[in-house]
Amino acid sequence: MVDCRERYVTSRSGARLFTADWGDPLDPRVPVLGLPGYARTTKDFVHIAERIAPRRLVSLDYRGRGRSDYADDPDAYAPPAMVDDVRAVMMALGLHRVVAVGTSFGGLMAMALGVMAPTALAGVVLNDIGPDIPDSGGDFLIDVMGRERRPANWAEAAAEMRRILPDLSFTTEEEWVAFARTTYREEPDGSLRQDWDPAIVKPLVGAEAKDADLWALFTSLTALPVLLVRGGKSIVLSAETAGEMKRRHPSMETVTLPEIGHAPTLDEPPALEALERFLGRY
Repeated sequence: MVDCRERYVTSRSGARLFTADWGDPLDPRVPVLGLPGYARTTKDFVHIAERIAPRRLVSLDYRGRGRSDYADDPDAYAPPAMVDDVRAVMMALGLHRVVAVGTSFGGLMAMALGVMAPTALAGVVLNDIGPDIPDSGGDFLIDVMGRERRPANWAEAAAEMRRILPDLSFTTEEEWVAFARTTYREEPDGSLRQDWDPAIVKPLVGAEAKDADLWALFTSLTALPVLLVRGGKSIVLSAETAGEMKRRHPSMETVTLPEIGHAPTLDEPPALEALERFLGRY
C-alpha cells in the first residue's frame, strides 16, 4: 500500500481542509489532483493512488465533507467557495501544474480551474459529468445528499447504497460494504452516519445554480487534452451532452461503460486502462 501524507490546509476563509497526499513529491511526472464528487471524499482516490505510485496524487475533502470543517452558514458550501478551497490546497501543497481527475462535481471544479487557473492544468479527466445536467439527475442527487442517513450497521449501509445506486460496477457484497465504508463514517459510539453535512445541497437548489452557464466553463478546456468517461446508464451525463462535448472539443477522448450508472469508480478495466494511457502522456 502506498504511503499517504495526511495534512490540513487552511482556506482563505479559515476552514480547515483535509488533504491526502500519496506518492513521491519528487517524482518527475506531472502530479494528479483528485477532485471527488459532491458528497464524496479523498477515499475515492486510494485505488488510483496505489495504481499510479510512485507518481504523486493529491486529493481533498471539500468543506462539509469527510474530515474537513463543516460550515455554520450553508452559503459557505457554494461552488465558488469550493473552487477557492481547491486553489488554496494547490498553493499550499505546491501543485503548480496538475492533471485534474474530477468525478461528477469534481469535474465541474476542474472546468472552473480551466477559467481561474488555466496554466495550472496539463490535462483533465472528466468522470461522468458535462455542462448540461438533466433536472432529474440533479434533483435525484440533491435528494440523496440532502438527507440525514444513519444505517444501523455496515450491512444495512451497503444495502442502502445498492438500492440508491444500483447501476454501479460492484458485483459482490464485499465490494458494496467497502463502498459503504467510503460513504458513511463510524461515530465514537459505534453508530453510522453519512460522511457529509446534508446542508451542502442548499446552495444547489436555487434558480441561480440552475441558470449557471456550464458550457462556458467547458470551453475553457478545449485547448487542453481531455478524457471523458461516461456511464452508459448515467442520470447525470446523457449521450447527447457527451456528443455535443465531443463536437466542441474534437480531440477529446471518450470512454463509455455501457452497463454502468453514475458515477464510474474508475476502477472498471476500460476506464482504468484509458486513465493510465492518458496519464502516460505527462
